[in-house]
Amino acid sequence: MKLKHFIFAIIIILFGGLITYRIFKNFNQEDQGKGKDSKKPPTHVDAIIIKSQIFNNDLALSGSIDANEQVEIRSEVSGLVENINFQEGSNVTKGQVLFKINDVELRAQLAQAKTKEALAFENERRAKLLLQKEAISQEEYDIDSADYRSAKAQSQLINAQIGKTSVKAPFSGKIGLRNISPGTYVTPTILVANLVNVGKLKITFSIPEKYASQIKQNTTLNFTATNSTDVYTAKVYAIEPGIDINTRTLQVRAYADNSSGKLLPGTFANINLPLDVIKDAIVVPSQAIVPVQSGKKVYIANNGQAKEVKVETANRTDSSVLVLSGLKIGDTLITSGVMSLKDEAPIKVNVKK
Repeated sequence: MKLKHFIFAIIIILFGGLITYRIFKNFNQEDQGKGKDSKKPPTHVDAIIIKSQIFNNDLALSGSIDANEQVEIRSEVSGLVENINFQEGSNVTKGQVLFKINDVELRAQLAQAKTKEALAFENERRAKLLLQKEAISQEEYDIDSADYRSAKAQSQLINAQIGKTSVKAPFSGKIGLRNISPGTYVTPTILVANLVNVGKLKITFSIPEKYASQIKQNTTLNFTATNSTDVYTAKVYAIEPGIDINTRTLQVRAYADNSSGKLLPGTFANINLPLDVIKDAIVVPSQAIVPVQSGKKVYIANNGQAKEVKVETANRTDSSVLVLSGLKIGDTLITSGVMSLKDEAPIKVNVKK
């Protein structure tokens, strides 16, 4: 039995020694791997020296192009359309009669009202003479006078209704497609056509709350319309007095000349709005910015190593970004290979001028 126990003990010792050997061997291999990594060659990167410059703080926005004036042409009275005096899609002038509604019945009513008015006038005149002779009381005269004023008002009312049978353009502009024909019975609910003033257009847009203090009256802006490369100008003429609490934006309107007729109301506008000019600004190439979960970062060269720096940015152009904090004048900013860099990684810098 003692021999058996001795053999078992020897086997256990040998097995334990084997395990210990394998553990130490794995540690040695890891140490050797770390030694190899520590000797990794530096990454070649391009960089620039940060300098201050003047930055034109322009804001890119989207807006809408609206007609200067736009109205739906309808009739205020009901009746049959006698004639239409405009061509679809043509220009009309303020006060031009667009269409006429038959007013035969109204004119007959006016003739009847005029007859009653004349009779009431005569009764009022006679009553006044009798009152002067004290042949009637003041009350009797007041009744005849009230009848005359009532008859006169009735004539004026019918006259006003007759005037509404001639529908006129409220302003000069271009009239759209008509929805009626001669002989159509129209009511105030029927849309006849749209009238739009397109000689001057309104550009409506909203700017973020943080830029609200930088927008000023009479500011000139540039914009392009959808499906067009032509650049147009507009001038700010109205600013909303308060911030929209739902969108946290400020609504602004500008006038744009459209004498050429190329711009159409209802289309989108891509707006370039100039804000304050920033002196001593730090502007970096957009490829140097690395987006991260907590914001944005860049890498600068520091004693042969890449140093990660968190930055706060503002406006950007197609190729550059305005940096508000995180960088200072004189820093060596890495501009290439930033997506594969890590903090404290060895680098070899090629500074570009």
